[in-house]
Amino acid sequence: MLPDGKARIRLLCLDVDGVMTDGRLQLDGEGREMKTFHIHDGLAIRLWQSTGRTVAVITGRASKPVRNRCRELGITLLADGQGKKLPAWRELLERTGIPAEEAAMVGDDLPDMPLIIDAGLGVAVANAAPEVKEAADFVTTSRGGEGAIREVVEAILKSNGEWDQLVRSYSHEEENTT
Repeated sequence: MLPDGKARIRLLCLDVDGVMTDGRLQLDGEGREMKTFHIHDGLAIRLWQSTGRTVAVITGRASKPVRNRCRELGITLLADGQGKKLPAWRELLERTGIPAEEAAMVGDDLPDMPLIIDAGLGVAVANAAPEVKEAADFVTTSRGGEGAIREVVEAILKSNGEWDQLVRSYSHEEENTT
């Protein structure tokens, strides 16, 4: 359940390692990076976008798998390779024209804290660092890379009364016309 007054979010900003993924870094024998993303999170991002809301990613690492996943999900607001995330956050808010009060930041570790504190809805995933959880308005029950983004999207959309309609859009029930 979201804290009161936290449902008017228009921008969902995500960290990658530890939020979109489980935080593990996998390298093959050639040094190529591999990442695992949860399919439920991907659908949640698409559902969020279907409501006309915006998704952005701010991450410390520059990664081809992340760029590919963002492209696949239609996320055009990607700031990767960010040693300090706060300048990218401020630029994102300015670029979108969305005030911090209408933005959510989902993170897991210390570099995410300034954004979590500044956001209208600061979210820590279940396996976040204790300091990040303390700074957050909302802590998921799901771990990063295991459906935490889906949990956040559902919580916001349910708070706005939008979730049930989205679920119904997937129903194959035919209307009884007799």
